[in-house]
Amino acid sequence: MAYNIISLKDMYEAIGEEKTKEILSKFECNINKDVEYFIKEKAIQFLKMRISTTFLVSTSYKEKEVIVGYFSLTNKTTKIKKSLLSNSLKKRISRFAEPLSTDKYFFISLPLIGQLGKNYANNYNSLIKGDDLLKLACDKIKEAQNILGGKFAFIECEDKEKLKEFYESNGFVCFGKRNLEKDERDKNDGQYLLQMLCDLSK
Repeated sequence: MAYNIISLKDMYEAIGEEKTKEILSKFECNINKDVEYFIKEKAIQFLKMRISTTFLVSTSYKEKEVIVGYFSLTNKTTKIKKSLLSNSLKKRISRFAEPLSTDKYFFISLPLIGQLGKNYANNYNSLIKGDDLLKLACDKIKEAQNILGGKFAFIECEDKEKLKEFYESNGFVCFGKRNLEKDERDKNDGQYLLQMLCDLSK
């Protein structure tokens, strides 16, 4: 199946805020309320503030273009605990990172896939696999890295076995945890998010 990637920035500039919000308001993701909340309440705000960039993914269905999912990208500085990485991965990361004074961590700025979710409205989620949506997000990061350099990206997800298995099957490895901020706790389970890293050059 062929997918189109639509920049929220381009949509916003072409049709304006009101019509853009109307389109986003129809997005549903009951299995992850944070994904739904972000696209409806935060995506435009973060776009205006240049905090992150959101991309909508669409495909043709019953002779019309429908939104099947989205992803949001940003750049974020984080620390990576060395003991959680293989020796080969530590060597590759060391070329892009600065060691912290304790020498137990790498300090690094990386692209973050801040949001990734399928649209469950009208069963549109069945039109795209999670693997394909994640690949589209990673490919978009690689486009930027072809210009700026770099080859790693990371995600943050709830500590759920199904999510861990999904990201691990797509080449991500766990490198740490981040405690949830106060305003994140009502939309996520638990008190922290797992942080997982991927070498996109592979």
